[in-house]
Amino acid sequence: MTGEYIDRSKWRNIDFTLVAMTMLLCAIGVIAIYSANLHNDSPHLHDLYLRQIYWIGISFAAMLMVMIIDYRVIERMAYPLYAIGLISLILVETTGHIGGGSQRWLSFGGFNLQPSELMKIVMIILIARVMDDVEKDGDLGFRELVLPLVFVAIPFLLVARQPDLGTALIYVILFVSIALFTGIARNVIIKISITLAVMAPIFWVLLKPYQKKRILTLLNPEADPMGQGYHIIQSKIAIGSGGFFGKGAFAGTQSKLNFLPAKHTDFIFSVVAEEVGFIGSLILIALFFIFVMRLLETALHSKDKFGSLVALGVCAMITFNMLYNVGMTMGLFPIVGIPLPFISYGGSALLTNFIAIGLVLNVSLRRFRLE
Repeated sequence: MTGEYIDRSKWRNIDFTLVAMTMLLCAIGVIAIYSANLHNDSPHLHDLYLRQIYWIGISFAAMLMVMIIDYRVIERMAYPLYAIGLISLILVETTGHIGGGSQRWLSFGGFNLQPSELMKIVMIILIARVMDDVEKDGDLGFRELVLPLVFVAIPFLLVARQPDLGTALIYVILFVSIALFTGIARNVIIKISITLAVMAPIFWVLLKPYQKKRILTLLNPEADPMGQGYHIIQSKIAIGSGGFFGKGAFAGTQSKLNFLPAKHTDFIFSVVAEEVGFIGSLILIALFFIFVMRLLETALHSKDKFGSLVALGVCAMITFNMLYNVGMTMGLFPIVGIPLPFISYGGSALLTNFIAIGLVLNVSLRRFRLE
């Protein structure tokens, strides 16, 4: 069998370690979600862990589908996928479902999907395709960066309007990571850095009032303990009260007594840290570190540039989400809707992450095959 699908003899090249670690992180997430809502009187919230298992099944199937199709076929689909992604973001603007003060979801047969999450995958594929098409020896200059910047700016503005600044920023992170991996001229980096520094006051003015409050609250959450500072304070209490070894499985008081907000989504790490303590949290972070190293290994050893850039983009996405979410729960970063990969509850984020891993498995699987 050629080209677009997998030669059966090559199934042994699947990175089963990466698959196993993905499922291990998901299992930890299911347990944490169950624990977070264990004593909740609402059947809807109590059964969220079952929904998460359901989404794991769907997402795993999607991962296999993405893995089977040759990633070079996916490369040729980059621009059509981008067009579909933009249309879905525009539909969110016009007909999207509103929840939590934001208009981020589209409904499909009783299910709500967040197109901005799936757009991360599209951005990885598109940016990798554009960078792969650049025919230039040496580092990239301004001319080579203009087109990918335009491609990033459009979904960035659409998603920031929802408002979902956290997801919008990830698009920028993906572009920066892939561009740096490709190679950018030093003088270009310096000029861009100076430009961003000069424009920082303008960005501040453009922020919505609640976004400014979140940033200012980060500096002194105790100034508004029952308002903007509540989330950070309760999260830090949960993490700190876990001590060295934690309070034990299903024994976290901050989540059980409902002091901790968004405990099964954005602040799931606080639930874990309270129950397993510093040691358990360190083990979880170590698992993520090993996980990211597997992704990076694929990026460094892919047989072509596009495959390397795709794997690097996935690595950047998972790494940034993990670091930001953990830092956010510890009060190091402003609160935005960035979930902990594979751990936090959420179908769209889970589906996105599994598809991303499917892309990496796709690249890893075919890097050994002789054409």
